[in-house]
Amino acid sequence: MKVVNVGLIGLGTVGTGTLRILQRNAQEITGRTGRDIRVTRVAVSDINKPRDANLEGITLSTDPLDIAHDPEIDIVVEMVGGDSVAKDAVLAAIQHGKHIVTANKALIATHGNEIFTAAEKQQVSVAFEAAVAGGIPVIKAIREGLAANRIEWLAGIINGTCNYILTRMEQDGLDFSNVLADAQALGYAEADPEFDIEGIDAAHKLTILASIAFGIPLQFEKLHVEGITSITIEDIRFAAELGFRIKHLGIARRSESGIELRVHPAMVPADRLIASVNGVMNATLVQSDAVGPTLYYGAGAGAEPTGSAVVADIVDVVRTLDADSGSRVPHLAFGTGTMPEQTIVPMGQIETAYYLRMKVINRPGVLAAITRIFGDSDISIATILQKGHGDNNSEVTIIMLTQQARESNLEQAVAHVRELDSVTSDIQSIRLENLA
Repeated sequence: MKVVNVGLIGLGTVGTGTLRILQRNAQEITGRTGRDIRVTRVAVSDINKPRDANLEGITLSTDPLDIAHDPEIDIVVEMVGGDSVAKDAVLAAIQHGKHIVTANKALIATHGNEIFTAAEKQQVSVAFEAAVAGGIPVIKAIREGLAANRIEWLAGIINGTCNYILTRMEQDGLDFSNVLADAQALGYAEADPEFDIEGIDAAHKLTILASIAFGIPLQFEKLHVEGITSITIEDIRFAAELGFRIKHLGIARRSESGIELRVHPAMVPADRLIASVNGVMNATLVQSDAVGPTLYYGAGAGAEPTGSAVVADIVDVVRTLDADSGSRVPHLAFGTGTMPEQTIVPMGQIETAYYLRMKVINRPGVLAAITRIFGDSDISIATILQKGHGDNNSEVTIIMLTQQARESNLEQAVAHVRELDSVTSDIQSIRLENLA
C-alpha cells in the first residue's frame, strides 16, 4: 500500500487542527481511503515558535516553495491565507504535478479561474471545501448532492463574526462598537476586522458558491458588497417589533436579467429557519427546482471544524489519485466548456422590499409629502409607523416598509426625501428578504 505524502503550508489555527485530525483519526482515514496518509513537511513563518501539535518526523521549513518542489510530496495543503504567497506556492505546486487542497477563500475567489485552468492542464485536482463555511460541506452538497437540480437561488449567513455581532446586539442590547470589541477579545474578530465587518470575507465565499451553483466563472469584482457597520440597536429593535431579524447575508439568485450577486444586511422574517442561526454559526439556504429548499448549518470557523473540511478534501483527492482526470468531479461543478459568461445584474436593477427609518418634524403634511415622493418613483408603501407623539414641530421617528421595488427607484426617492426640510436625519434603508 503506497503511502501518500502530504505537505502543509501554514500551521496556524486551521493548519494545526488539520494536523491533529490526520494524526488522531489516522486509522479511520486509512480505512476510508485504503492508503496511509502522512504529513512529511510543513512550511511555517517561524520554525522556533511553539506549536500545539505533534511534529515528530516532520521536516519544517520557512519557504512554501520547498514543499511545492519536493518530488516526494503528493498533495500540498495551503492554509496561509491571502492571495500573494499562497498563489505563487499553489501555482508552483501545480506545475510540479501536485494535487492541491486549500482553505483559502480569497485565493479561490480572486485567482480561482487561473488556478483551475492550470490544474486542468496538469491533470491535478484542486479541492477547496474548507474555503466556505468551515466544517459545513456546502460545496460538496451543491456540486454533487444537488447535481440533478437547477438551483434558483441561495442565501447564506457565511461570516461568523458578523453573525456574532448582530446576535449580541439583539440579545444583549449592546451597540456595534461594544460588541465588536468583545468579539476581538474572544478571538471571533481580528485586530483589523475590516474583511469581516465590511463584508469582504462573505463576498469571497459567495463568489465561490455562486460559481458552483450557476455554472458561471468566478467574478468577485462584480459583487455588490456592504457590511454591518451602519446597523444600529434602534434598527434591530424595530425589526423585532415588525416580525423580522437582521442578518448579514450573501445572496445569489437567477433572474430574467441575469445573476444577482450581493452581500449586505437584510431583514428576514423571524419564522424562517435561517433567522434562528445565532452567534458564530453559519448556514446556507439553497432553493432548487427538484428538491426544493435545503439548509446547511454548522460551525463556520475554528481549528477542527475547518480542519475537518480540509481532511475531507484530502480524503477525496486520495480516493481519485489513480483515476483518469476526466472522471473527476469538475472543480466548479460544470465543465469549463459549459461555463459561458452570464450577465451579473447591476444593483440598481435588483428588486426587493425595503425598511426605511428617518427622523422628521411632526407637523401636518410631512407624511403626505414623503409618500407622494415614493409614489412618484413607483414605490408602494406597505407599512408606516410613527415613534414618538410629541407636540407639533417636535422630532419623531418614522418607520416605513415598502412593497417590492427596484433599487434605482428607491435610491431616487430617498434622495428626494432627504431634500425635504422636514427630514432631520439621514435615512436608513435595509433590504427585506422573504426567502420563501
